[in-house]
Amino acid sequence: MSDETTDWFGPEAATFGDRVAAAREAADMTQAQLARRLGVKKTTLMGWEQDLSEPRANKLSMVSGLLNVSMSWLLTGEGEGLAEPGELDVEIGDFAGVLQELRALRNEMRSNAERAAR
Repeated sequence: MSDETTDWFGPEAATFGDRVAAAREAADMTQAQLARRLGVKKTTLMGWEQDLSEPRANKLSMVSGLLNVSMSWLLTGEGEGLAEPGELDVEIGDFAGVLQELRALRNEMRSNAERAAR
């Protein structure tokens, strides 16, 4: 591996659409929620995120405001934007508890289905 640092959202690593999608996810919004707030169709937003089209200046300004990033960051990856993704710190115990809960739900659903079939 090289000692060079990666600019995760820079022009060599990410596109405009990548940055819009990452900022939307960081803002904990769905495509439908952001599209509604922008006053555009979900398919329009999907086109932006897939780099099939680009927004006009007024919508670009609204996107940057709603997602709390600068317009220059959205366009070039430089300026006020998102921090680089960090290491994911997940404990195995978290998964074990979730798995146990899912198994209990599955058993409960199975018994309810058997009772309903009678």
